[in-house]
Amino acid sequence: MDVLMPQLGETVAEGKITKWFKEAGDPVQEGDNLFEIETDKTSMEVPATFAGTLSTINLHVGEVAKVGAVVAVITGAGEAPPAPAKSPVSVPPAAPARQAPPTAQAFNGKSLDPWNAVRTPERNFGPARRSDGTVSTPLARRLAAERGIEIAEVTGTGPHGRVVARDVAAAPDRKTSLPAPQTSTASLSGYDPQTYVEVPLDAMRTTIARRLVEAKQTIPHFYLTTDVEVGRLLVLRTEVNDAAAGPDGPAYRVSLNDFIIKAWAAALMRVPAANAIWAGDRILRFRQADIGVAVSIEGGLITPVIRNAETKTVTGISREMKDLAERARSKKLKPAEYSGGSSSISNLGMFGVREFAAIVNPPQSTILAVGAGRRAPRETASSRIEFHDVMTVTLSCDHRVVDGALGAELLAVFKSIIEHPVSAIA
Repeated sequence: MDVLMPQLGETVAEGKITKWFKEAGDPVQEGDNLFEIETDKTSMEVPATFAGTLSTINLHVGEVAKVGAVVAVITGAGEAPPAPAKSPVSVPPAAPARQAPPTAQAFNGKSLDPWNAVRTPERNFGPARRSDGTVSTPLARRLAAERGIEIAEVTGTGPHGRVVARDVAAAPDRKTSLPAPQTSTASLSGYDPQTYVEVPLDAMRTTIARRLVEAKQTIPHFYLTTDVEVGRLLVLRTEVNDAAAGPDGPAYRVSLNDFIIKAWAAALMRVPAANAIWAGDRILRFRQADIGVAVSIEGGLITPVIRNAETKTVTGISREMKDLAERARSKKLKPAEYSGGSSSISNLGMFGVREFAAIVNPPQSTILAVGAGRRAPRETASSRIEFHDVMTVTLSCDHRVVDGALGAELLAVFKSIIEHPVSAIA
C-alpha cells in the first residue's frame, strides 16, 4: 500500500516532511502516526490507514513532494518491499513525465487507486461527467482548471477511460505563463547590496504571491464603499459584555468583529444571489453562509471559515473565532477549517486603517473590507451638526457573479443590519 502525500486544502500543491514517527522496518497499526507534514497553511500528522510493516521511506525530513507523491510503502505479512522510487522529491512542473498507469491495489481486502486517493473539493471545477461524455476525477478537474487545460482534450487512462491526475500532469500546459519575477543582478543594479538583506520566499509567501496575482489578473474586480453608523452596535456590544460579568471574571467577551461576521452572514442570506461563487462553467449559490475571516499569522495570513454563521449566536461566533485564530497562529488548523466559504471578511480597523479594498479570494466572489471606527460630523434636519460613530466598509466583487446593483443591494442590507442590530442580529 502506497502512503501518499495528502492534500491539505484546495490550493495546497505540495508538502514538506518535518518529522517521522516510524522507521523503515517498523510494524504499524491502523491509526498510528507515520509522519508530520507542513504546508504553507498548516501542519498535520499523517496516520496509517492500514496495518502492516513500513517497508520503504521515500522522503526524509526536510524534503518536499507534490500532492499525491508516494511518501512511503506499507507491506503486508510475507510481502517483499517494492523498489525505491527514483525521484520522490518535488520537481519543476515544466516537463512532467508520463508514467505507466498504476493498477488499483488491494490491501487487507480493501481496494485503492493510488492516483485518485487524494480527496479534492467537490463541484468546484466542473461536473464529474460532461455532456460530451468525458469523465474525470475531482483532482484532475482542479489541476486542469489551474493549468488552463480543457479536460475534454485530455486522454483518460483511468478505469473506463476516466481522466485522472496523471493524465492532466502529462498534458501540455495551455495557460500563459506569468512573467518571472525580476530578481536578476541587472534589475537590481540601482541598489547597493550593502543596503539590503535578501529574504528567501517560504511556501506561504510563495503561495500568497501566486494566488493574489492570479486573483487580480483573472477576476474582474469592482468596489463599493459606504459609511455605516455603529453607535447602536457599540452600545449593544457593551451590554452583551456587561451581562457576561461574574465573580470569577467575564464568561465571555465579544468584539465588534464578531457582530460584523454575524451581520455579514445575515446579509448574504437575505440576498441569496450574492451568496455565491464562480465555478468556471457555472455559478454556485449556497443555502448557508460560510464566512471566511482573515487572520494575520507569522509570515502571512490565513482565512479560517465560520460555517453556518447565520445560525450561530454572536457569543458562539466569538468563541469559535477565538479558537480558530489561536490554532491558526500555531498552524494547527485542519484543512476543512480553512477551505471553502461563500464570502470573506478582512478587518484592519484594529490597526487604525480607515478604509481599504481587499482582493477577492477565488473562487469566492465577494470580500468585505472593514475599516476603523471614528467620530464623524453629520448635519441634522434642523441644520445642527452632530457627531456619530462611523466605520467605512468596502465590498470587493467579482463582476462575473455579482453585478453592481446586486453588490449595492448586499451592502445596503448589511448597513441596515449594523445600524439596527437589536432586531437583526442580537
